[in-house]
Order: sequence, then C-alpha cells, then structure tokens
Amino acid sequence: MAKLNVVLLFGGKSSEHSISCATAAGVLGAIDRSKYHVIPVGITRQGVFVPAEDNAERWALRKGELAVVQDEGARVEFSMDGSRQIYRIGIDGSRSSLGAVDIVFPVLHGPFGEDGTIQGFLELAGIPYVGNGVLASAAGMDKEFTKAIFQDANIPVTPHVVIREANWMRDPESSLEAVRNLGLPVFVKPARAGSSVGVSKVKNWDDFAPAVALALEHDNKLVVEHGLVGREVECAVLSGRDGARPRVSVAGEIVVTGRDFYDFDAKYQDEDSVDLIIPAAMTEDQLTEMQSIARRAFEALGCQGLGRVDFFLTADGFFVNEINTMPGFTPLSMFPSLWQASGIAYSDLIDELINLGLNAKH
Repeated sequence: MAKLNVVLLFGGKSSEHSISCATAAGVLGAIDRSKYHVIPVGITRQGVFVPAEDNAERWALRKGELAVVQDEGARVEFSMDGSRQIYRIGIDGSRSSLGAVDIVFPVLHGPFGEDGTIQGFLELAGIPYVGNGVLASAAGMDKEFTKAIFQDANIPVTPHVVIREANWMRDPESSLEAVRNLGLPVFVKPARAGSSVGVSKVKNWDDFAPAVALALEHDNKLVVEHGLVGREVECAVLSGRDGARPRVSVAGEIVVTGRDFYDFDAKYQDEDSVDLIIPAAMTEDQLTEMQSIARRAFEALGCQGLGRVDFFLTADGFFVNEINTMPGFTPLSMFPSLWQASGIAYSDLIDELINLGLNAKH
C-alpha cells in the first residue's frame, strides 16, 4: 500500500510560533513512517512558507531556547489548480515537485493558523486537512464569540466583559466601570491569542490599566474575566466516527505552585511549578457532567477532528473557560496525555486525526 503524503505545517506569524514548532517535533517523532511520507513545511514569523528539516530534535522545546523557523532562501508553494501538488522553489529559482498532497496536518497555534485563515487557504487549494474548519477555528480563536456561542447553548462560561481598544482609548472610565462589577481578581486577556500570551491577573485596580496595555500589544480587543475560585480541569475531545457523537477523554487537572496562574513560562519553561494530574480526582457524577458539557461545547462550536475544553470546577459547578481547537500536541501535552490515559497511544492518536481529516466535510 502506497504511503500517504502528509504535509506537517508549523511555525507561523503568531506569538505561539515556537510552541507550534514543539508540537511539530512531537508529531515528527511519533508518526508512523510505514504509513506516511512526511513533508515538513515551516512558516516563518514573516509568513513565508519554507522547506523544513525532518528532524524532531531540531524543533523540540528546550528551557531558554525556543525553536524558530528561519528563512534560508528556498520556498514552498502549494498549487491552487486543484492538483494538490506542492513545489520546492530553490534559491536559484529551480522548481521541483514534492508530490501530490493527500492531507495537511496544520499544527499552528494562535492567529494566522488556528483562527481559520490557513483552513480557508487549504480549502481554496482543495486539500484535505486535519482539524477544525474555518468557522469553528475562527470562533474558537475569538474568546468573545466563543463565549457568546456557549451562552446561547446554555453552556456555563466564566463571567466576563469585552473591551475594544477604540472604546478604551476614548472612554476608559466607562470600560472600567463595567469591569468593576465583576469584582477582583480579574484576568485580562487578548481576545485572540493563546498560551497565556499577554495575560495578566489583576488583584488591585491600580494594576488594571497596565494589564490592558499589555493585552492590547497582542490584539485590539480583550476579554476581562472574573477570577473564579476553583480547580483548573480539562478534557480532550475527538470527533465521533460514522455519525456518532464526539468522544471525550478522562479529565486532567492543572495544579500551579509558586505562580499566580498558569502563564506562558509555567506552561513551557518552568515545569517544576506545574503538576498535570491525570486522571483528575472527581466523582463519577462530576466526570459524567464534565464530559457532557465538553461534548456540547464541541458540538455548539461546530468542531471537527479535535479540541480541548478547559474548565473551572468551583463550589457552584463547572464553568467553561475556553476551547482550544488545535491544542498543544507534544507527547507531554495535556491533549495526547489525556487520550493516552483513555486508551489511545500517541502514534495511534495521530493516525486517528489523519483518518478523521481525510473523511471530514468542512
């Protein structure tokens, strides 16, 4: 049986560029080479598509050293004529085919990749891809619209206020008045960013304006959420097969010590400050409820392929914090770890995602 040509697309223009590289490293190291011919394609921070080294170690995440896709002169082009051909353009202008692409695995995180933009590009090129479609990706990337969709579906979400840059610059007092009603502490987040980039925990109103300024460095819209007291728990979701409802993993819990919250450094540079507990300790009824809410959230957003739903478990029950439509995918990341604890090994999970992508109707 001929191997499938899989383009692994990573890097990108977002602040999560290096996290995408780390995800690519995980996939490169685990994908079944007897089934798949992998074509690694990097996207530089400037948005240039370039040939990338097929070497998991090259892209792995290390303390104090984040991998970056460099522009070394060569280019990669996708044919837009429906042939699914992909070409390498040499520094000297020479053009050679890398073959017809069977599927693209876009392990891009954040804007310009996880937000529907690359999904739209691939649909224009007529190439199947792993993961969520244009609308689910765009809505899932935007915390304002994610929460609106969930509220409409009667899914409990974190109390929040949306602030647009123009309104803040014109009348900060009105924005602050709306936020004060949430009560301290609050989390100030760019509306369309991930990996806790640009996020601040505000425990004193004097610190609110600097937190807004930091968030606005990453987006022109931000979401201010009331800081709930509770446990941070997550579960992973996969599309069902043959029309079945989505599958939901066991629950995992994030326990942070020595930090105010689960920020970028805690996630990727200071693992000693974080414990990922799988499975999370909870009653059977709690797990059933959490899995049901995760499944409803996945369906409400119109997700396909995969997702990770993040919750707070409080004295008042579960609240959905957000859904991640392309979660981190290193072997130690929560998404594959949750599925491993649920009976699906990492390499089998890659298989399943590719199969779901090949059969998806985005």
